[in-house]
Amino acid sequence: MRYSTQIKPISYVKAHTAELLDRITEEREPIIITQNGEARAVLMDVYSYEESQETMALLQILAIGEKEIEAGETYPIEEVIAEIRSGRSARNRRSRNGQRPIPTAVEPSEAP
Repeated sequence: MRYSTQIKPISYVKAHTAELLDRITEEREPIIITQNGEARAVLMDVYSYEESQETMALLQILAIGEKEIEAGETYPIEEVIAEIRSGRSARNRRSRNGQRPIPTAVEPSEAP
């Protein structure tokens, strides 16, 4: 992607809004909006925005997993599968230090 063709001053955006919206929807390329010569905002189509938000959510999940691995908060896959098959919840599992893990999701019975 060449950003040099995607940079537009705010005055251009104001005068050509409909055209730019059609362009970003068709090309799926963001437009960088400048004000007083400085980049101030990015205009992008909603589908690209949704994709970027989903990607960010997945990256956050991966980062949490990496931190848990580094902290030794892991369990053998065989143990996890056995718990799933037996119907026991992860809430009943105790970590290696004897503490219960912090819940990461609200179970339906606990929902407000």
